Amino acid sequence: MSYQHIEVEKLSGACGAVISGIDLAEDIDEQRLGEVKRAFHENLVIFFRDQDMTEEQHKAFGRRFGTLNIHPRYEPLEGHPEIFPIRKDPEHKRIVGEVWHQDLTHLEKPPLGSILYALEVPDVGGDTLFSNQYMAYETLSDGLKELLDGLIAVHDNRIQAPSIAKARNDNFTSKVRDDPDEEDEPEMEHPVVFTHPETGKKALYVNVSRTHRFKNMTEEESKPLLNYLFEHSHKPEFPCRFRWEKGSVAFWDNRCLMHRALNDYPGQKRYMNRVTVDGTRPS
Repeated sequence: MSYQHIEVEKLSGACGAVISGIDLAEDIDEQRLGEVKRAFHENLVIFFRDQDMTEEQHKAFGRRFGTLNIHPRYEPLEGHPEIFPIRKDPEHKRIVGEVWHQDLTHLEKPPLGSILYALEVPDVGGDTLFSNQYMAYETLSDGLKELLDGLIAVHDNRIQAPSIAKARNDNFTSKVRDDPDEEDEPEMEHPVVFTHPETGKKALYVNVSRTHRFKNMTEEESKPLLNYLFEHSHKPEFPCRFRWEKGSVAFWDNRCLMHRALNDYPGQKRYMNRVTVDGTRPS
């Protein structure tokens, strides 16, 4: 089915499309919004160029898709608790999201998706990669699918634990809350295979940042299979790659995509704002 109100140009065979003919700062009418949603589900991640949004307009666009998440650990943008400022100053060597991952899968209801807006980008580098987890599941053997369909994975947020906040903050521009008296977030159980609530398709749903074992198994016992799934999830035929420009926006489906930011711009600045849309409990 063709699009009548927006233009959609696919970025790769696996996922990703660039949308034109729309200004995200406007109050988008229902016809165009419906086509944006269709492009989102068909391509898993959609991109927009040459946008100019205030913080309030960024949040307003996000709210067209659901309620906005307030990050449980990172410091928000001042005056805007729903906006997570993803920053890298020239003096810092580490960046947020530099390994393949899905956002906040340790929550009971992980995000539907995130909308990332580029404010300042390096001259070269700093691209983001996205990997199709429908394909990751579909290309597994029938025997492994049968095994995974019955498994539950345990997720946690140890990578942002209060006990390591100070050491982490020394290496990153974006800061997590540094409160040594704050308790660790609880573990959360989710199925290894996620059935998308809107498309009905199955996707692999484990990631190296937050998935550390299977239910009723130790981390040591879980590690061989998890490591295989982590590597399989971003095979070369699954991703697309997006090169950022000032004013670019990416909106990805966190339920069926992994993503990774490339840290290949030493000594340069990269400033982004992100809003994240709440999701439902995986099933």
